[in-house]
Amino acid sequence: MADDPLALDRDAMRRMGYRVVDLLVDRIASLRGEPIMRTGTPGDFDAAIDRLSTDVLPFVGHFDHPRFFGYIPGAGTWPAALGDLIASATNIDSGAWREAAGPSQLELTVLDWFREWIGYPSEAAGVLVSGGSAANLTAIACAREALVGPMSPDIVAYVSDQTHSSVARAARHLGFRPDQIRVLATDDRFRIRVDDLEAAIEADLAAGRLPFLVNANAGTTNTGAIDDLPAIARICHARGAWLHVDGAYGAFAVLTERGRSLLDGLALADSVTLDPHKWLAMPFEVGCLMVRDGAALERAFELHPEYLSESIGSRGVNFADRGLQLTRASRAIKVWLAIQTFGLDAFRSAIDRAMDLAVEAQWRIEADPRLELCSPASLGVVTFRRRGGPDDPPWHVDRLNERIVSSLAASGEVLLTSTFIGGRYVIRLCILNHTSRLDDVLFALDRVASAAPTPIESIGTAVPTPDRAARQAATQSEQARGGRPVAGDVRAVEAFEGATDAELEQLLASARVERVAGGETVTERWARARTFYLVRSGRLDVRIEDRVVNVLGPGDAFGEVAAIDWGRDFSYGRTATVIALEPTVLIAIPAASLRALMSVSPTIDRAIRRVAQERLAAAR
Repeated sequence: MADDPLALDRDAMRRMGYRVVDLLVDRIASLRGEPIMRTGTPGDFDAAIDRLSTDVLPFVGHFDHPRFFGYIPGAGTWPAALGDLIASATNIDSGAWREAAGPSQLELTVLDWFREWIGYPSEAAGVLVSGGSAANLTAIACAREALVGPMSPDIVAYVSDQTHSSVARAARHLGFRPDQIRVLATDDRFRIRVDDLEAAIEADLAAGRLPFLVNANAGTTNTGAIDDLPAIARICHARGAWLHVDGAYGAFAVLTERGRSLLDGLALADSVTLDPHKWLAMPFEVGCLMVRDGAALERAFELHPEYLSESIGSRGVNFADRGLQLTRASRAIKVWLAIQTFGLDAFRSAIDRAMDLAVEAQWRIEADPRLELCSPASLGVVTFRRRGGPDDPPWHVDRLNERIVSSLAASGEVLLTSTFIGGRYVIRLCILNHTSRLDDVLFALDRVASAAPTPIESIGTAVPTPDRAARQAATQSEQARGGRPVAGDVRAVEAFEGATDAELEQLLASARVERVAGGETVTERWARARTFYLVRSGRLDVRIEDRVVNVLGPGDAFGEVAAIDWGRDFSYGRTATVIALEPTVLIAIPAASLRALMSVSPTIDRAIRRVAQERLAAAR
């Protein structure tokens, strides 16, 4: 395609393929003798390929399709694919210098390119890994080893609620307890609230904890948001905390002029995750971790048992000493080969083009009265949704968009995926593929805009909403039966009005009644407690610092923000202080019980998350 800087014509692809095949055949033919052992009868290669073509390869998600706009799409290039073929056919183990001096030097070359692109000093070092998830885990392990050593119960790491789930998984498997990962709310641009980060660190220091790591984002998966890296770096450096930037999605945008501007401060990080199988158009798998103090990376992972004690000299690098893998494929060959083939300007052009298409998509969405922009284009991501009718309730618009996404996926014409922003179901359009063109983007937008509206009757109707006085009257009637928590206590809260008796019975199985005196503090900001509270009687102030942001009474609830699971049992801390203004009776429900109900009731799940988002917004 003329407008695709990373495209090759068929003849060029064949020529490259024949050259690589000849290289591999010559090498294999030079091996001495036959295999030591052969069992069974050799199969028919052509028949096996036929089986793969008909029974296996068609049944995959084509991430490299030009209309694949879901998740984080990826389209490799032919030279990079041939690089993988070379690495596989030569069966290189690039863990040790002695066995792979050439491929190891090639990896050092590729890492040096990355180091220069992100602005790191000469003493920085890195390692190629399987992807962004492995890089994030490696970064947290390196930071802990550099600043703490063995695992300590006192250390705390800080992430935003937009941080990738791989960080939660990594923390869990590195031994962090739920109270050692502090999840922070984001602002209206989906960035870490810098003031909250600073306040949370100060609160932990005052409590005798050790703030050791902040994970910032250079392109979130949800919206492509980029945190305020210079401001976060100042906070980390002042308090001796490690700043890790997860740039798996967006960091390679630094190759372009506008990308460098957006990613200002990236070079201030102690470590950066990069992901070449995204904007560098590499086939799966290859990721990268770069560490500013290169020696810290090797100190974290080097281990020399007796059977790996041979000297490698002063210049060599054992990449097994920079990460978790001992035996590791050569991932550098494909990166080096593709960049050498196309030149860096081709990749710059592809990145700029993707960002241009995202901006164009935003303009088209804003100009179409059938569509609603939910977050503006950031890097290659824009979120939007189909508008409902003027009288459609929020739940109906959510369901309408769900059906559109499902029907498009089933059609095979275009793939879009979804997320939740501010408690609303939204559609993500992620443009990363170098083969995607404007007409592909417009096709996707048109399919969403032109989808036939779904009548409310066919989706199902919501439970009628009684007024607040009626809910409170019902509550008081049930309360008269005794002091134990009852269904009316829960139904007095709007989010639970549609819950069934069985659902409420399960929710209340572990609930308890708590009585607090006037002036008593129920929860404090930044506390780790996760209990969810319903107000049966009395009044309470909700405060952030010295500011009253809400007053609660019967039929209200609080604590849903801390109760919601961010990932792997990690969650927000308390975002406000709640103080009883008078004698107050509360129904205390464990967070696990609330989450169990949310997992089986999408309506309640969305209602709770919507309230949580509204309260997080009010806390700014």
